[in-house]
Formats: sequence, C-alpha cells, structure tokens
Amino acid sequence: MSAILQPSATLAPRERAMQPFDVLDSCHREVVVKLQQMNDLIDHLADKGVDAHAKETAHEIFMFFMNTAREHHLDEERHVFPALLRSGRADLIDATLRLQQDHGWIEEDWLELAPQFESIAAGYHWFNIDQLRLTVPVFQALYHDHIALEEALIYPEARARITEWDLQGMGREMAQRRKQRGGD
Repeated sequence: MSAILQPSATLAPRERAMQPFDVLDSCHREVVVKLQQMNDLIDHLADKGVDAHAKETAHEIFMFFMNTAREHHLDEERHVFPALLRSGRADLIDATLRLQQDHGWIEEDWLELAPQFESIAAGYHWFNIDQLRLTVPVFQALYHDHIALEEALIYPEARARITEWDLQGMGREMAQRRKQRGGD
C-alpha cells in the first residue's frame, strides 16, 4: 500500500497530494485478497499442515489485519464518517452508525481469529482447523457486506461532502500516521 501513499510524480511538488479515497479503495481490494487467502490457507493446512508456505501466508494475514485494516478503520472513523453523521439524512446516518458497529464486530471477530493465525505464523500447531472453518466465513461475510455498503453509498456520499481542503488535510494526516507507524 505504500506506493499509493506516495504523491504523484507528474505533479509539481506543491501540487502533489495523497488521494485519500484511492488509499481507502486500495485497502478494500487488499482486504478481499486477504480474506481469500484465509480460505486458501485453511485448505493448505488441511492438506499439508504447517509448512513454510502456511507460516508465511498466516504471517501476512496476521500483520495485515493487526495493522493495515485497523488503520483503515481509523481513517474512516476520523475522516469519512463525521461528514455523514452531520449530513442530516437519516439513511446516511443509519448506514454510518451500522458501519461503526461493524468496525466493533470486525475487531471482535478478529480478536478471536488472531491467535490462530499468529500460532500458524510461528510454526505452531495450536490452531483449530474446525474452528477456523466455522469462524472465517463469518468474518468474511461481515467484511464483504461492510465493504459493499461503503463503496455503494458511503464513499460516494463522503466524496461529495468532503471539500478539497479537507481532503488534503485527510491525506496529510493519513500519511503522517502511517509514517510514524513505519509502514504501509
């Protein structure tokens, strides 16, 4: 994701700015990939157990949902949702409140899954494949529904409501926070 945070090389230095919604959209695409990797990992574990591939995949999934996905939710909570909560439109307010609640459910589901992926990443066999087969689809469904609502309603409405000035500030804050964290 770091390439997305880089300013456009074609613009003069003063005109370069991060495009925050491009970063948010890119993260959604990455979430979808990581969710699919969960399925692939479960199949791999059932077939081959904890090997180097399983450890690497589990580590990538673990780090993504521990860091990047959480940063993404923070970006939305700080920069996208406030304008919609102030919109005065009941449908936008209700959808935004649902998405905020989703963030809590996603975090709760992840906290249940995280130790399993962390165990696999460390090369341990402390995971429960049957539990993964039951809990991963719930996590995936919640995330897919969440992303669909954001992309169909919330992001278009937020783009229409957030001024260019606020977008620039949003981009600076997002980039600074990621720089302080040291990555993506």
